[in-house]
Amino acid sequence: MEDKIRLQKYLAECGIASRRKAEELILQGKIRVNGKIVTELGTKIMPQIDKVFYNDKEIHRQEELIYILLNKPIGYVTTVKDQFNRDSVLDLIKTNKRLVPVGRLDMYTSGALILTNDGDFVYKVTHPKHEIEKTYTVTIKGIIKREEVEKLRKGVKIEDYITKPAKVKILKTDEEKNSSRLEIIIHEGKNRQVRKMCEAIGHKVLALHRSKIAGIGVKDIPLGKWRYLNSKEVQRILNENIEK
Repeated sequence: MEDKIRLQKYLAECGIASRRKAEELILQGKIRVNGKIVTELGTKIMPQIDKVFYNDKEIHRQEELIYILLNKPIGYVTTVKDQFNRDSVLDLIKTNKRLVPVGRLDMYTSGALILTNDGDFVYKVTHPKHEIEKTYTVTIKGIIKREEVEKLRKGVKIEDYITKPAKVKILKTDEEKNSSRLEIIIHEGKNRQVRKMCEAIGHKVLALHRSKIAGIGVKDIPLGKWRYLNSKEVQRILNENIEK
């Protein structure tokens, strides 16, 4: 018989939420085990014996885990439920699986976004100590200077932290339009980080696109479309976490 596992891990394996979000649900008293509300994060259960309920419905592990790579268009939010009833990335994917986005992209950023029903995968990929490589193409206002590129590479101060070293390459400058296009590769996942990095050196972002996650790109996926990640790609993402 299977050993006991932590309740939040079981919730993640059921596709309810990421492990961190599952911890919040437990603390909020929204999870019942065998009829009793559980609020202790250290609680362990026997998956084959104990009955776990969320929103008064018994939950079970997902039989089939799926991983989807979406080329997100501008204008879609990455939240599962939006208080303003805006279009969600989940509207673009027709499936009966309970999917959650792995990380986020703001409404005005397009590009690579992974969605899955594997809560444990979400936890491993988004945990601060397991940041994966993300590649962005960014168009900024103004002609960027070499010294500004060096600042981005070394790290810039954003609010109360300094960004870690980034890989930065100038792709194009346009004197007529007074704009520059850059490729920026980061491993962190701070909120709106690339936009704030560019603002920190005095340049407004005009367009932002995430082209790759862990080297897996969306170049061949039209905007608004998606494909399944294969097992090798999933393992590649997990291996990159391990190496860091």
